[in-house]
Amino acid sequence: MAASFRDPSGFVYWRGKRLLRQINRGFAERWDELESSAILPDLQRRGLLIRHEPADLGDAYAPTIAHAVIAPEPLPFISYPYEWSFSQLRDAALATLEAQFVALARGYWLRDASAFNVQFRDGKPILIDTLSLERADLGRPWIAYRQFCEHFLAPLALMAYRDVRCSLLLRDFIDGIPLDFAARLLPGRTRLNLGLGSHVHVHARSQSRAADPETAGPRSARRMGRLRHEALLAGLRRAIERLKWRPGETAWAGYADHTSYSAPAEASKDAQVRRLLESAGGRVVWDLGANTGRFSAIAADLGRDVVAWDSDPGAAELHYLAIRQRGVPNVLPLLVDLANPSPGIGWANVERAAFTERANADVVLALALVHHLNVGRNVRLAMIVELLATLAPQTIVEYVPESDPMVQRLLAPHRDHQPYPAIETFRDVFRARFQILEEIPVEDSARRLLRLSRKA
Repeated sequence: MAASFRDPSGFVYWRGKRLLRQINRGFAERWDELESSAILPDLQRRGLLIRHEPADLGDAYAPTIAHAVIAPEPLPFISYPYEWSFSQLRDAALATLEAQFVALARGYWLRDASAFNVQFRDGKPILIDTLSLERADLGRPWIAYRQFCEHFLAPLALMAYRDVRCSLLLRDFIDGIPLDFAARLLPGRTRLNLGLGSHVHVHARSQSRAADPETAGPRSARRMGRLRHEALLAGLRRAIERLKWRPGETAWAGYADHTSYSAPAEASKDAQVRRLLESAGGRVVWDLGANTGRFSAIAADLGRDVVAWDSDPGAAELHYLAIRQRGVPNVLPLLVDLANPSPGIGWANVERAAFTERANADVVLALALVHHLNVGRNVRLAMIVELLATLAPQTIVEYVPESDPMVQRLLAPHRDHQPYPAIETFRDVFRARFQILEEIPVEDSARRLLRLSRKA
């Protein structure tokens, strides 16, 4: 994977359709010790670390520096921290701390505590960087303490105390939000907060002193020991657990409960979406504009793996909390603004892949979505069609007429908006890239559902 170039110990790559990780000779002694210890199977049994199998050294990407090759368990979709809801980032932080607790008990620690080392599998966070573990020097401070605070504690604190959209700062600060920056943005009262006061504000000041040549000098390193390490982790865990955010504060978090559908129309749409998904087949469904996941749940119930995208942090948060409570393993709620989706970022813009380049779906759901992009974001219908055609071979899309109350609400502030498409225009524009396989009216509504197949 493009981002793994940062680790001199090894890197991840594809050999055909097989995902592999090379361990370099410079990490050979530590890898052999790590592999012979009980820490890897312990973390894997607990669901905290991705599993792997040994692979043939002959499959090494760079044989001259290769010591070993392993085959990590592949994940269906790679997401990034700036696409996670508040509770997803919080759960990822707690999973990282739990892995550090378990590692310390066996004399190891995480030398890397990046949020990018966590992914979501079966609805739960899991660490994916096997090489981030090494034998701990318990007399020294935790080597990844600052990184954990910058990748998890600082963004979560900003989300909780300032604005949940502060998570988007992780798109620009790919190495974590600097603690001095976070400390200036946080309210002054957080200095009195036991967790944030020590792990953000005091931590930031100590970094500044260490960076200042006039104040930085030889310092005697404070001896830690196991108990101090455990106390540090317990303090971080308490600080993370105390951070809260209420999802009801955003614009569309309650949208699913305030639509223009009657009860018969809702029942009809649910049944028709289920039938269209059954007809479409496939394994992977992307639900664009998923809100709190009504139709993602239908796809999941059919056994599909679902990535549920929405631009509203409150809707994504409620969706994640719901699937976590129900233990739904095959739905991944994420945040994306389709008018400004996650770009390629990092080194050469390939270190973290763009939204459209990471994976493809078999079916895209675009329900009650097109009019929001067309009117609310002023994106031309032809451009929306082109995007949908790049994402999946089949699309299930909903046409919402101009008379619909939601369309009228969206049109109200856009008096100079281009003419709203009638159903005939809607069909014609989609036919440029798709074949219309089915078109079904939604009962007790003027809305229509269309199942489309992308033209070759």
